[in-house]
Amino acid sequence: MKKTTDDLAINGGIPAFKKSLHVGRPNFGDRSRLIERINDMLDRKWLSNNGPYVQEFEQRVADIIGVRHCIALCNGTIALEIAIRALELKGEVIIPSFTFVATAHALQWQEITPVFCDIDPKTHTIDPVCIEKMITPRTTGIIGVNLWGRPCNIEALEKIAADHHLKLLFDSAHGFACSCKGRMLGNFGMAEIFSFHPTKFFNTSEGGAIVTNDDALAAKIRLMKNFGFSGYDNVVNVGTNGKMNEFSALTGLTNLESIEEFISVNRENYEAYRFELADIPGVSLISYDPLEKCNYQYIVLEIDESVTGVSRDQLVEILRADNVLARRYFYPGCHRMEPYRSYFPNAGLLLPETEQLAQRVLSLPTGTAVGLDEIREICQIIRLSVSSAFEINERMSGCNFIFEPYAAQRIETLPVALNV
Repeated sequence: MKKTTDDLAINGGIPAFKKSLHVGRPNFGDRSRLIERINDMLDRKWLSNNGPYVQEFEQRVADIIGVRHCIALCNGTIALEIAIRALELKGEVIIPSFTFVATAHALQWQEITPVFCDIDPKTHTIDPVCIEKMITPRTTGIIGVNLWGRPCNIEALEKIAADHHLKLLFDSAHGFACSCKGRMLGNFGMAEIFSFHPTKFFNTSEGGAIVTNDDALAAKIRLMKNFGFSGYDNVVNVGTNGKMNEFSALTGLTNLESIEEFISVNRENYEAYRFELADIPGVSLISYDPLEKCNYQYIVLEIDESVTGVSRDQLVEILRADNVLARRYFYPGCHRMEPYRSYFPNAGLLLPETEQLAQRVLSLPTGTAVGLDEIREICQIIRLSVSSAFEINERMSGCNFIFEPYAAQRIETLPVALNV
């Protein structure tokens, strides 16, 4: 039977899904193999401090990417912080505002000023033309963010960095197993970082890594992630505790064995969303280059309210009522978060594309926890909302609609669900 707006949960209907569908629910590999490795770890009684599973994991990741060095770390944020310190960045570093706030915090934490740059609205990544306008005598580096697993304009960033003698680092938190012009992400700039957080398509339960082809930089990072120790009782450098533990590494090794399956499911889901959303006016799904390797881990829509008649925030609220926990990535932009909005209250004037995109982007559930039936139902809710925009607006204005992202109603709490 065809649904009407009365069937939408936000209008009092029964939620389409009994259990919440999250953006970024973890994928898991072979559980029996995982348990086998856990038992082996327990038998060894070696839980941390560069154990055999960490060493094996680092080698496997380096081999997959085709890079000389992989340094496994406790999470992606620490990876950023250590990479920034190892590169001796200071003063000002240019980054996009349209990114997870950890990119900015990793700088600010070390008293380095993040200078927010606008994006290319077609790619959602940092705009090289805008970078040129942001460079000052205090600028020491650029951090390019490879968003949604799609590379930014790496070639242009490399030229700008070379011309202005700036250090170039890439935040590839989304980019594991993706390529740029046939080369795997991880091979660009002076170093790149990955996140293996549970919300990523590939996870180590919690973790991250720095990858580089620079031997001296890799040696320095290895010292810094372990308090600066070089051998027993010999501290030769300032450092912190950024080590990955053995449980995270063995989880990563197990999940690496299923990585092609994860990517295949993500791609199937992406194609299903593309088919189901194709005829909905004002709703566009970002595209991925079919000639490049991609993990397809993000289903990202742009909502053109002037065409749909309903806003992105209204769609999020409608979906959440039906237990589809859609997300507003990366709303409202780092420049509108603290402490940056207090430091740079007028930054938005230089970030018009970022400001617009932050009002349009909507991310939907995918991964092994979502199947074709769920995707059809999700897209039906979006289609119904757009086709009945006038009625939706009247009803939502009548109930004083206010977007409250986490006040939600029937959410079974998942600790990782609200992280990026």
